[in-house]
Amino acid sequence: MQVKDIGEQGLLRILQKFCPAEIVGDDCAVMPTNPNQSLAITTDMLVDGVHFSDRTTGPYYAGWRAAAANLSDLAAMGAKPLAVTVAIAVAADTAVEWVEEFYRGMTACLQEYHTPIVGGDVVRSPVVTVAITAFGEVESDRTISRSNARSGWAIVATGVHGASRAGLELLLNPEFGQNLEKVDRASLIIAHQCPKPRLDVLPIVWEILDSAGEFSIAGMDSSDGLADAIIQICRASGVGAKVDRTKIPIPDIFSEIVSTEKALDWALYGGEDFELVLFLPITSAQLLVEKIGNRAAIVGIATDSTDIWLTDSSGIYSDAILKLDRGFQHF
Repeated sequence: MQVKDIGEQGLLRILQKFCPAEIVGDDCAVMPTNPNQSLAITTDMLVDGVHFSDRTTGPYYAGWRAAAANLSDLAAMGAKPLAVTVAIAVAADTAVEWVEEFYRGMTACLQEYHTPIVGGDVVRSPVVTVAITAFGEVESDRTISRSNARSGWAIVATGVHGASRAGLELLLNPEFGQNLEKVDRASLIIAHQCPKPRLDVLPIVWEILDSAGEFSIAGMDSSDGLADAIIQICRASGVGAKVDRTKIPIPDIFSEIVSTEKALDWALYGGEDFELVLFLPITSAQLLVEKIGNRAAIVGIATDSTDIWLTDSSGIYSDAILKLDRGFQHF
């Protein structure tokens, strides 16, 4: 049997057997450091030709996206970033300027969140490869997990989905979207090249939950797509969901460049939007959406079934089961 026979999720299930069950399974490992605080740790690896290329990002934006991916994982756990370490593997003939630009991009993203690079490693490799480990701090009773969702809770997406995928399409295919205004074209490309981790959402979440007098929330980020996030949370929590396609926040400009079906596909499976997907009681969810604004929306509801349905409140489309196999998988 080969890795391609079991796929990415199958390989992860095997590897998780080697880790403490109470620590792995979320966007970060969370390890208590004292009675009130926990250390959140996440590692992401990026490989040239798989996660980035000069054709679509260049070194500066590749660095930005690498940092943003790790900060987004911390946000998904409710953690405040503290620092990152960076291990980079490059060929001997790699231009020094390329490496410097990569680090400038990382630093530009990290500085917005007062997060320093505190160490790492450099080795030789025929393929440029980067591994970033990010460290964050979270109050023990404010850790956001994928396994806390309950039937009847609302599902919140903190912003539009599909913009990054559209930006990638514009970079790969210059003929695509020629009818777009320059500002709209640029906004979609920036969505792909400079995604913003939603650490800004956390203070609003804490304010709402503190007012409710309880900490009731589950979540993760949508780096692998909105559908992936919803499915992963449902599986970890043992619940199902009904997701209304008409409620999914999609960039308005999509109506000028792609079909309705393509727009939905990019929103559900395009990935790399780095928004948060949160399950929480309906009243708290409504307050959260109101306070966040900027297209945040309640896109569905958790159910006591194990099925995850894509529904249509307009009655035009038939219900369909959401599945992981339509999103990006490494194997």
